[in-house]
Amino acid sequence: MCPGGIVVAAASEDGQTVTNGMSYSARDMKNANSAFVVSVDSADYGESWRDAVAFQRKLERSAYEAGGFGANAPFMKVGDLLKSHDYKGFSAVEPSYPRGVKEYNLTEILPLQVTEFMKKSLPILGKRLNGFDSANALLTGVETRTSSPVRIPRGADFVSVNIEGLYPCGEGAGYAGGITSAAVDGLRCAMAIMEKYRPVE
Repeated sequence: MCPGGIVVAAASEDGQTVTNGMSYSARDMKNANSAFVVSVDSADYGESWRDAVAFQRKLERSAYEAGGFGANAPFMKVGDLLKSHDYKGFSAVEPSYPRGVKEYNLTEILPLQVTEFMKKSLPILGKRLNGFDSANALLTGVETRTSSPVRIPRGADFVSVNIEGLYPCGEGAGYAGGITSAAVDGLRCAMAIMEKYRPVE
């Protein structure tokens, strides 16, 4: 959750649109933003890690095309997702994505199981977090880098099983799914390093 923040660009290859969220230290911008995470697994993309990466790239390419083959990110209103129809009118929420947005029916690029999960979950979240399912809330996408599609193997000592001295850690290495869990994993790795290299008394 990024209070008083913005949606930012996070693509790493040409021809992709990837979003993420952030807040500046003052947290004083117009909007709050957060990722809406839906789990996928091998039933969605295939059996190998290459299939997982291909699945991710397909979503990012589709978002790039939906945004108009440029800098824009596609978006739609939550109200329109829940009503299952396109919306072409005014939104009370101003998009914060600095590169520009283009209205698009995201159900056309997201897998059916993802949009169905969102439709079922948003009203439940709205009861717990007031306004989360507001009809004027915006879905800007896609954020496909929440968790790594692959994991770098490590042992019980947190060291890579293939490279001595390498401590795979956090989201990028496949051991976390968010800021807090990445921080906790970082602490565990740091403690393992300190334990190994602490001065001999």
